[in-house]
Amino acid sequence: MSGDTVTTPTASILSSLSGYPVGDDVYHEDSTTSELEKFVADLTGKESALFVPTGTMGNQLCLRTWLTQPPHSVLCDHRAHVYAWEAGAMAMLSQAMVSPVTPSNGVYLRAEDVEAGLVLGDDIHTAPTKVISLENTLGGTIMPLSAIQRIAGLSKAEGIKLHLDGARLWEASAATGIAMASYGSYFDSMSLCLSKGIGAPMGSIIVGPADFIKKARWFRKAMGGGMRQTGIMAGAARTAIEEVFFGGKLREVHARTKQLAGELMDLGYTFQLPVQTNMIWINLAAAGVQSSAFALAAEKAGLRVGGGRVVLHHQIAPDAIERLKTVLRELKEQSPGEPLERDDAASKEVRVPYGSYGKT
Repeated sequence: MSGDTVTTPTASILSSLSGYPVGDDVYHEDSTTSELEKFVADLTGKESALFVPTGTMGNQLCLRTWLTQPPHSVLCDHRAHVYAWEAGAMAMLSQAMVSPVTPSNGVYLRAEDVEAGLVLGDDIHTAPTKVISLENTLGGTIMPLSAIQRIAGLSKAEGIKLHLDGARLWEASAATGIAMASYGSYFDSMSLCLSKGIGAPMGSIIVGPADFIKKARWFRKAMGGGMRQTGIMAGAARTAIEEVFFGGKLREVHARTKQLAGELMDLGYTFQLPVQTNMIWINLAAAGVQSSAFALAAEKAGLRVGGGRVVLHHQIAPDAIERLKTVLRELKEQSPGEPLERDDAASKEVRVPYGSYGKT
């Protein structure tokens, strides 16, 4: 329950592996990969797409392709994966400064937050903003389409590219019913993960204009991401999208997540972020529970957790949810009832959220 990257291929995905034709994708000869790319490009309303090994490479390819000549900077949420969890790749690969912005509402960036953080003009002391990078979902929360629309209007007016880390955009689309192409219409580029909640064995895919993808393919090769017989993995990804996204499994996960959140609220827990998709950020300190105690009790119950973050996916067994509830019920009963002033053992991952949501 520490993440949704642990999903494994289903029986139907495994059985499909030998059924797809393969070729050399570096030479555009793998028809299965080309078909996946066209499928996702059409799904997101974009001209072209490119299959890549990882989500980090997908994001960094997009940013590197847009960032042509320093000095330049990227504006993003201060919790963004492209900034906090990709090994400083923007600095290494794109020579880019980062302008991390804290959302004033504690959940998602708004146009006012972005506008205040932009670096504009020709002051030689600065690194002008050339890309705004948003993330949806972030911490399991959904950025409203209205917020995206306003930021897109701002970026267009200032001639700034707008990228989306859409590793979990599948979750946002499933939860809201908003089509992937509707989201895509506001972004110049997007990166979509195939191996998290979707459950493919590996890979991500980036989408954007045809000339952008042509250049990104060049950078993919330079970064060591040019792969040969990728049809095996691309075919598995196509099956996973059909089965998990179009098959309604993400919506089922969201329903289970919200049900679990309601039951935890009944136990007296509150949350650090709204529960909108497949993540629950439990405010352990407010409940008087040490994160180290939670991790140890969960481990004894055969569960793996990451701080107060609980992540569900379509392969979480009902029994695991029951064991989690038992662990948290017993910890709450054992707690002194007073909020902790400090939790020294808290996972650094818990820096993502703010606030308190639930019964108080």
